[in-house]
Amino acid sequence: MAINLAEAVKLKSIIMKKIQELSHSTHQLTHVIIEKGEQPTKPEYSLEMLEDELKTLRKDSRKLDALIYRANIDHTITFNDEDMPIVEAIELANQLRAEVAFCKQLGSEEKESYYHNSGDAMLYRVALFEPMKYRNRANELEKEAHRLSNTINAKNYQIQIDFDDSNYF
Repeated sequence: MAINLAEAVKLKSIIMKKIQELSHSTHQLTHVIIEKGEQPTKPEYSLEMLEDELKTLRKDSRKLDALIYRANIDHTITFNDEDMPIVEAIELANQLRAEVAFCKQLGSEEKESYYHNSGDAMLYRVALFEPMKYRNRANELEKEAHRLSNTINAKNYQIQIDFDDSNYF
């Protein structure tokens, strides 16, 4: 059975959440509070059952990881007239978002602002750059990052990987 790469990425997130939930529920299966002398009642869902389920989930998680990584290396997208593996495109999208944050920070600065009064002198903090230039650059880079993400997402729906998701859907 095959699923597309976008479904695989979503399923990986679902599996990781399920692993986290089961790991947190371990405490409920390993301890009970009783009065002295009483016999504890064991839950129907045993610790061994939980461990088996975690083992299966972890195995599926590893398999999905390998399939996703392989697909991201083997398949390419074209962005700004450049072909690149999906893994590189994902990194470029992350870098673009980091640059957007940097430009937004600089773009939010004032060109000149009152700093403080030092005796007879009034001091001002003056930017050595044009904040508006960085605001505009942030907007353009953000659009570029969105276009790249959309290109990656579209490609993820085209790529098929061999994974049986019937245990999850």
